[in-house]
Amino acid sequence: MTHSIKAIRGMNDILPNESYLWVHFEQIIHQWLASYGYRNIRTPLVEQTDLFVRSIGEVTDIVEKEMYTFIDHLNNDSLTLRPEGTASCVRAAIEHNLLYAGPQRLYYAGPMFRHERPQKGRYRQFHQVGVEALGYAGPDIDAELIIMCSRLWELLGISGLRLEMSTLGDSESRTRHRARLIKYFESHHDKLDEDSLRRLHTNPLRILDSKNPQMQGIIENAPRLIDDLDEESCFHFESLQHILRGQGIVFEINLRLVRGLDYYNRTVFEWVTDKLGAQGTVCAGGRYDGLVEQIGGKSAPACGFAMGIERLLALMQGNGKEIMQPVPDIYIVHQGEQAMDYAWKCAEFLRYEGLNVILHCGGGGFKSQMKKADATGARYALIIGDDEVSAQEVTLKPLRQPTEQARVKLATVAELVDK
Repeated sequence: MTHSIKAIRGMNDILPNESYLWVHFEQIIHQWLASYGYRNIRTPLVEQTDLFVRSIGEVTDIVEKEMYTFIDHLNNDSLTLRPEGTASCVRAAIEHNLLYAGPQRLYYAGPMFRHERPQKGRYRQFHQVGVEALGYAGPDIDAELIIMCSRLWELLGISGLRLEMSTLGDSESRTRHRARLIKYFESHHDKLDEDSLRRLHTNPLRILDSKNPQMQGIIENAPRLIDDLDEESCFHFESLQHILRGQGIVFEINLRLVRGLDYYNRTVFEWVTDKLGAQGTVCAGGRYDGLVEQIGGKSAPACGFAMGIERLLALMQGNGKEIMQPVPDIYIVHQGEQAMDYAWKCAEFLRYEGLNVILHCGGGGFKSQMKKADATGARYALIIGDDEVSAQEVTLKPLRQPTEQARVKLATVAELVDK
């Protein structure tokens, strides 16, 4: 007997009883982004591996451990399923000269891939909405992105998210800080774990993001980046805080906030929750002014964020607000050859009138068809038999209210259902 084929671990099917929540979420997302002037961009799932190595950073967990990378045997290229969306978005903007027309407000949504240990809220195929503002240098766009998020939580009915922010300064600031970090961690060499030792001279800033409990004491006493910040970065960060306070946005300064991607500079932020266990970050981002040039474009400032759809849906479902699964307006029940022909015409007419209609398929008597109509949750059954065909009418039967069924003209059905 042939064994059954199942989905790959950590890559989940989204079935109809769940997908309606995704559709509801996506409708809110598209409307929300349009209201701020952001336009949709769609990039391939597969990119040249070098794009992510160059942008995310060679000495990062994502590049070292988590990417799905393979060789394209036709031309021997190294290709990777995208682990995040910013690099692809910036690559597309460079390749198609989008910034020649001026700054761009862009967004994307779709699956990302990382080879991680699957757990609740963390999957190997996961979905993100990403927002990127390319060509904007000031703290005003940083503020807009954060304020947008705050507005979205209201629209989704999510409460209790905390905003944590920090600044990473410019490259010179980080170079100074890097030297101080290496010196500090070298003095605690015997207490560093394997990951930290490996990163000590390549990317010591990543050590600050270690989740190893035995490392926390050392990390807590490490030199602080804010003490090495340049004056311009400090002013940028203070201006951002001023705008946010003026708009009533509550935030915490977290000086240990690093982010897991090397391309960030200046502003970094995370929206976090205590309701999802270990996977507490639901939205994160910041400024990445060097990335456009790093990937091969002309130097341009940029800022953005990404949010995990699975985690946001979990919060929406846990907020006590019920999201109703959509049901059809009408289920058409019919019996007989002439009735079937008329039912097809009725179904298409009513759809043109703006109603959601299921036309019964598969035969069966009126009784069995009515059971199926009821099971769909439809508001009305539209019954068509020989009598209805002869009179060129239909019988409209309410399924969710105690009103009597009635024989009516097809042209009046949409108005009666709307009422």
